[in-house]
Amino acid sequence: MVIGDLRIHTDLDALSYAVAQRWVELADASIAARGKFHVALSGGSTPHALYRRLANPEFAQRIPWDRVHIYFGDERTVPPDHADSNYRMAREALFDHVPIPAAQIFRIEGEMDDPHDAATRYARTLTAMLPLGAQGVVQFDMLLLGVGPDGHIASLFPGTPALHERARFVEAVHVPQLDTWRISITYPVIDHARFVVMLVSGENKASIMHDIFTKREAPPYPVQLINPRGTLEWHLDRAAATSLPNGLRE
Repeated sequence: MVIGDLRIHTDLDALSYAVAQRWVELADASIAARGKFHVALSGGSTPHALYRRLANPEFAQRIPWDRVHIYFGDERTVPPDHADSNYRMAREALFDHVPIPAAQIFRIEGEMDDPHDAATRYARTLTAMLPLGAQGVVQFDMLLLGVGPDGHIASLFPGTPALHERARFVEAVHVPQLDTWRISITYPVIDHARFVVMLVSGENKASIMHDIFTKREAPPYPVQLINPRGTLEWHLDRAAATSLPNGLRE
């Protein structure tokens, strides 16, 4: 696994502020270079804090929302108004509070009867809307990811066949541990993003962070299988970093 740039922040609030600042910087650079900012969102409590920060006028007024295009790294197989929907969380925390055109928000249709059909439809959306990078793989300007306590990223869970998918951009993933289906981007999409930004907070993530940065599991954790061609940034709060070796925490 490529370690990348590790940044440790005092708490979740400081982490959210720092990543909101990175959002502004990367949006400005992407829009100046290519006219648009294509960003994929993650679900979870840590990204939720970031989205609320971005909705604050301190940041919202600095972002040219008419040039921002929003996507999702994964979704539950639920309708968009369901309490478990990543889209609903992002809408309530961010979209409802900023002037982003609705046509520039591309959600995964988790409510479809067949998750494979939903994955195929979303892959077509990504191919139609995103620029292509090396080897014809779609390329986000910024891709936000969290890390689960089992090392999963997006909805790429340990032991699932999606860990081996290298052709399709989006995959329907059956997660036996949760007895459910998810829809997720795959490793090629993660690896070809210009910036991959990992958000990790809380003491309950300290053990997995220690393992990720110090051990080579067999089989590896899903997060250890990433191999970004672009820039990888880790943003941890102090609680999530408590078990890291001193050399990494300095």
